[in-house]
Amino acid sequence: MIPACAFFLNEDPWERLRAIRKEVKNAKLQMLLRGQNLLGYKNYADDVVTDFVTKSIQNGIDVIRVFDALNDTRNLKTSVLAGKEAGGHIQTAISYTTSDFHTVDYFVKLAKEMADLGADSICIKDMARVLTPETGFELVSRIKDSIDLPLEVHTHATSGISEMTYLKVAEAGADIIDTAISSFAGGTSQPATESVSIALEGLGFDTGLNQEKLTEIAEYFNPIRDRFRNEGILNPKVKDVEPKTLIFQVPGGMLSNLLSQLTEQGLQDKYDEVLAEVPKVRADLGYPPLVTPLSQMVGTQALMNVISGERYKLIPTEIKDYVKGLYGQPPVAISEDIKEKIIGDEAVVTVRPADLIAPQLPEFREEIKEYAKSEEDFLDYALFPQQAKDFLGRREDPFYDVPVQTVSVTIEAK
Repeated sequence: MIPACAFFLNEDPWERLRAIRKEVKNAKLQMLLRGQNLLGYKNYADDVVTDFVTKSIQNGIDVIRVFDALNDTRNLKTSVLAGKEAGGHIQTAISYTTSDFHTVDYFVKLAKEMADLGADSICIKDMARVLTPETGFELVSRIKDSIDLPLEVHTHATSGISEMTYLKVAEAGADIIDTAISSFAGGTSQPATESVSIALEGLGFDTGLNQEKLTEIAEYFNPIRDRFRNEGILNPKVKDVEPKTLIFQVPGGMLSNLLSQLTEQGLQDKYDEVLAEVPKVRADLGYPPLVTPLSQMVGTQALMNVISGERYKLIPTEIKDYVKGLYGQPPVAISEDIKEKIIGDEAVVTVRPADLIAPQLPEFREEIKEYAKSEEDFLDYALFPQQAKDFLGRREDPFYDVPVQTVSVTIEAK
C-alpha cells in the first residue's frame, strides 16, 4: 500500500484511505496485516505495531485480517490487542498448509488459541490453494463445533478445485467465502463472484448478492483487464489452471514473483525447476506455510539453489534470521545439519522475537522530523524508510530530488 501509493503515484496512502472511507458508506473496509511484520518482511517493535493498527482504524479501516506466517500466535498478540482497543473488528487468519504436522487437529487447536486471544472472527487462509473439498468440509465442521465465532474461508483458483472446496465449506457451515469479480478472477486470483453466487443460490444458499450489480461491476473492469493484458502488465500464465500446485504448494503471488524474477534475468526456462525445488526447501526449513514473507523467502532460496547449481551456496539474510528464530518458531524442528549449513553454530532464539526489539518510534521520529508532519508520516517512514523519505521530502521541499548542477562561468576582462 505505502510504497505503491507514495513511490509510484506520489500519493499519500492515508489520504487515499480517508477518501475511500468518505465515499464507501455501506460496506466495511478490510486490510490484511502480517502480525508483527505489519506490511514488511521483518518484525517491528510493539510500539510501531500498536500505533500502526490504531491509526489504520482511525483513518477508516473496519476489519483487520491479521496472520502470522508460522501460525505463531505470539506474533499476533500485540496487533489483536491494539485493534480491539481501537474499536476495530479483528479477524485472525490461520495460514493453511499441508504436511504430516499440519493435521485437522492442529488447525482446530490453533483456532481455539486465536479465539482465546480475543479474535472477533477467524479466517482459514489457503494462500497456496491446497485445501481440498473433503478436508475443507471436515476442518470447517470441527472449527464451527469448537468455537462460536464467524468463520471465513479464503482460497485461490490456480489448482482447479476452488469452487468444489467452496461448496463443501459452505455446506459445513462457513459464514463467508472470498471471491473476485469475474474480470480478475481465476488462476492465481479467486473464483468468480458471479459464478459462485449463481451456483450457491441454486443450491439453496442466500448470498444476498445482486447479479445485475455484479454484471455492472464486471463490465466496468473488463476493459481495464484487457488493457493490462495488451500492455503486458497481466501475464496470461498466472491465469492458467495448474494442478501441480497441489504438490508444489506455491501461493499465487509467489508464482507471479518467481516468474517475474526469472523473466528479468532471462531464465524463464528454469521456472519448472525452481517450482520443484520449493517443496524441498520448505521441508528443510521445517514446513513453514508458504505465505508472505515466508513464501518470498523460500522462493528466493529455491531460486538461488537452482541458479547457483549448489543448494545453500547462496543464502539470503532473511533465511538466516528465520533459522535463528527471529521470525518465530518453525512448525517442525529444523535438522541440525540444515542449521549448521545455514547459520553455523549461532544460537537460536526461543522467546517471542519482538521481545528482543526495543521501542522504535522515538528513533524514527527523530530521523524524519524534518519532513514528517503527522503520526501517519512517522509510520510510513517506520515501515518503508527510503520510499517514505522520498515521498515526504518531495511533498515538503519542491527541490528535494532536483539534481544539483555545477555551472562554470568565465568572465572575460574587457
